Amino acid sequence: MKKTYKDTDFDVILVGYGPVSKVAALLLDRLGWKTGVFERWGEVYPLPRAVCIDHEVYRLLHAGGLGPQVDRVVERAPMYRWYNAEWKELLHLDWPAGSVSGTSEVNFIHQPSFERELDAEVKRRNNISVFFEHECVGISQHSDYASVTVQDLVSLQENTYTAKYVIGADGANSFVRESLQIKRHDLGFEADWLVVDYMLNDGLTATDLSLIECGQYCNPERPTTIVPGGKIAGGRENRRWEFMRLPHETKEEMVTLEKVHSLLGDWIKPEQGELVRHALYTFRSLVAEQWRKGRFLLAGDAAHLMPPFMGQGMCAGLRDVWNLTWKLDRVLKGQAEASLLDTYEQERKPHVTDIIKLSMFLGNIICIPEPEKAAQRDALFLSDNPPEMQPFPQLTDGLIARKEAGQLMPCAGMLSPHGTVRYRRRTARLDRFTDCDKFKLLLARDFAEQCLDENTQERLALLNIETVVVADRINAQDNEYADTQGQILPFMETHGVNALLVRPDHYVFAGVVHKAQLDEALDLLARQLEQFGIEAMLAA
Repeated sequence: MKKTYKDTDFDVILVGYGPVSKVAALLLDRLGWKTGVFERWGEVYPLPRAVCIDHEVYRLLHAGGLGPQVDRVVERAPMYRWYNAEWKELLHLDWPAGSVSGTSEVNFIHQPSFERELDAEVKRRNNISVFFEHECVGISQHSDYASVTVQDLVSLQENTYTAKYVIGADGANSFVRESLQIKRHDLGFEADWLVVDYMLNDGLTATDLSLIECGQYCNPERPTTIVPGGKIAGGRENRRWEFMRLPHETKEEMVTLEKVHSLLGDWIKPEQGELVRHALYTFRSLVAEQWRKGRFLLAGDAAHLMPPFMGQGMCAGLRDVWNLTWKLDRVLKGQAEASLLDTYEQERKPHVTDIIKLSMFLGNIICIPEPEKAAQRDALFLSDNPPEMQPFPQLTDGLIARKEAGQLMPCAGMLSPHGTVRYRRRTARLDRFTDCDKFKLLLARDFAEQCLDENTQERLALLNIETVVVADRINAQDNEYADTQGQILPFMETHGVNALLVRPDHYVFAGVVHKAQLDEALDLLARQLEQFGIEAMLAA
């Protein structure tokens, strides 16, 4: 099914050059694709915005070859605590306790430092061309290519570039989205918050200032966020405060330096650090109604906006391009029909919508400026039956195992377990040993001995599925993966399965209990892959 494309300037064009676009370009380069990036501004944005990445994003960056870059700029998150006006704890999220990925649930990051690392890596890649001060002013598409017209903001000349596909990663006010006339669904959250970043003096820490390390101060007199903002080179600590605008305050007064210093006055003194920036943001909850329109796709803030209380804004955008790039790779190689790209929206849109709803749940806890309503909230959360946090979302649609009656197979749509393993006398994280571009079958050793007969192994080979036999760390043989961190086998035991069929982006296609169920899962995978024209993966 090898496709013949019109010769184009690039395989993929990215509009915008934020962190989502940078990671997308680097992932596409790793897969061998020529990428053009057009950015209207003249340099990488130098000020902090996002402050954390979660365990899944940490894992995908490592799997995508960007481990050294992220490791240089992250620090493990502390406990995330929510307090009322009297400093009574309303709830907490135990981020340091660990995650299914074998790392801390969340890591804090200084975004400018992170983006500088990514930008330096982009400049080392020959297949990526970045055009600063080039504003997108027009787009169009044809049967076998798309085009983007950009204006050079220095010379004012306009040029048109072509690509097989275009990703609009150009932010909340996306030109690509607006040009495609794609509307957004409003989930109903809106609040103005003043965001302030403060670089502490060298050696000074939150503990020295008697600050909570990471939390929300749910005081109706001034709902306030106090979190780490990552560390810059040399170890100086950036701190982030966010102050809710109260009903009687104007947007104009919130951004005056006098107002900023008065709000910071109870927390930090001018001589203890340096004000890096302050800006008023309207936190909203918006989801694009369509994420793909022919050869154009949306990602990151162009596709969705959410309140920041889960720290998931940038994370969601990086999940977008992780989901999208492995599918684009197969389509560009002619190994899959373009319809495979429809699963991008089918999978990501419900997932990010659920995350936005979780963020809104948390936002509605803190964004209460009325004392009476705050007292009612406090009574509810301090009662014997406080509201429960919903579990983190998983995939509910797309390329996952669903039976004819509609029910999902065990574990389908969950993020797969990950951790440190030992293999052939070497110890490292599992993704270092396996091919992250392939489907994988993780099997407990005893189950592997029962089900990996010659016919099954031939079928796995035909479907191009990598086999990973996992054993406990004491009894594992050299050709088996020793579960040294105790992440994989306990996950299977908890969910009552003996094997996990895992997609290239680490999501579980299906969990299986017995041999017949494994055959069923392979049948379902083969049928779905055949539906998208993936010739190299047809059922035996």
